[in-house]
Amino acid sequence: KETDGFPVNWQNENGRNEARAREAYKVQAEQDRGFLAVRNADQRIKNKKIEWDPKAKPVLTWRWRLHKAPAEADPIAVIYVALDTDLLFIPVFTKYIWSGTKPEGTVTEGGMFSGSEIVAQSGLGPTEWVEERVNVYEDFKRIHKHEPAEKAWGISLFASPGVEVDFGPI
Repeated sequence: KETDGFPVNWQNENGRNEARAREAYKVQAEQDRGFLAVRNADQRIKNKKIEWDPKAKPVLTWRWRLHKAPAEADPIAVIYVALDTDLLFIPVFTKYIWSGTKPEGTVTEGGMFSGSEIVAQSGLGPTEWVEERVNVYEDFKRIHKHEPAEKAWGISLFASPGVEVDFGPI
């Protein structure tokens, strides 16, 4: 982590308020296990250095836990996985979401500038750590109907306003 607690090799996305991102996303530790505490973010951060071959390493795992979310927050939290770009070099991504309203397993097709969603968790109540394991390669092929690029473009994180959520190692 950087001196202010912001995660190393991450940056706020879309040129939004850098100071607010650095305040909302903080690396913390609990029982010698690191995690990213996200408090009232309302903006995405992305990892600047992550790159891998999704065909050779198709499984993505992470942990997350919800502390609180307002009833109107949907999605509550999101992990964006970008495995390709379109003809304009805009990332093509799949969003793994924690939804306050949609049941687990719900898939929503994305639009021109919106990634397709897969609901990984559902509910508004506080939770203990929940572990996720998804095959991003197979999900990408099923949803986007083509092979991803040879190298993944990266991972982004988001939490809605008023949400308190923690992300464990991804």
